[in-house]
Amino acid sequence: MKNTLAIFEDFKIRRIYDEEKEMWYFSVVDIVGALIQQNDFQTTRKYWNKLKERLNKEGSESVTKCHQLKLEAADGKKYLTDVANPETLLRLIQSIPSPKAEPIKLWLAKVGYERMQEIADPEKSLNRARENWKKYGRSEKWVQQRMMGQETRNKLTDYWSKHEVTKEEEYAILTNIIHQEWSDVSIKEHKNLKGLKAQNLRDHMTEAELIFTALAELSTRQIAESMEAKGVTENKRAGIKGGRIAKNARVELESKTGKKVISKKNYLPTKNIKAYRQ
Repeated sequence: MKNTLAIFEDFKIRRIYDEEKEMWYFSVVDIVGALIQQNDFQTTRKYWNKLKERLNKEGSESVTKCHQLKLEAADGKKYLTDVANPETLLRLIQSIPSPKAEPIKLWLAKVGYERMQEIADPEKSLNRARENWKKYGRSEKWVQQRMMGQETRNKLTDYWSKHEVTKEEEYAILTNIIHQEWSDVSIKEHKNLKGLKAQNLRDHMTEAELIFTALAELSTRQIAESMEAKGVTENKRAGIKGGRIAKNARVELESKTGKKVISKKNYLPTKNIKAYRQ
């Protein structure tokens, strides 16, 4: 977890990055303060508590999707604080009448919330991603593999969401199981190998890594469908089996080429070259 501050106009917004989930979480009370233009923490906290009560009575899912993480307060100590990812924040923002609603949404996009833009305009987001990948040295072939892999990933997560896998932590657990099975390293270990921190692992994979990741996730979905897997436990079994199919293919390729598929290569900028080129 990485704690940082972001600034919206004159308001400091505490946020924390979850490397496992590759997701930013923002302090809800700080976002609320910016929306109601209130710098006094106690006033903002009371507003948020009343809003939570109202939303709970209305049966809103926004509150239930908030959870608590330790963030540093004004006194320098860390306290459990209500946090939410940007998708949940979008729903909460709609519940607060404020002229700052639209500026906050735009601000969230600028501080790293790619998913919000994808929801608003998926095609535009994909085109922007393609342009950025090319800008930073990816070949056309790499971009095609990345896009195909994302489509495969989306189909898998769509299956999960329709079969009793709904929590973000459950998605993270299943994703890591598949990755560990096919690659013999966890997502965190793979990122460390490449020297990544807040970056998206898939954006720094080689073509081979992308292909085997897609094979593992495609196999997992088809096995889950054949099993009619429901819930985390059954989908774990499918993930292990799907990952193992890709692992067997990886091991066979490595034995034929004498080269490891899992690579340290990345697209991080360096002093001498703007980005690594395959």
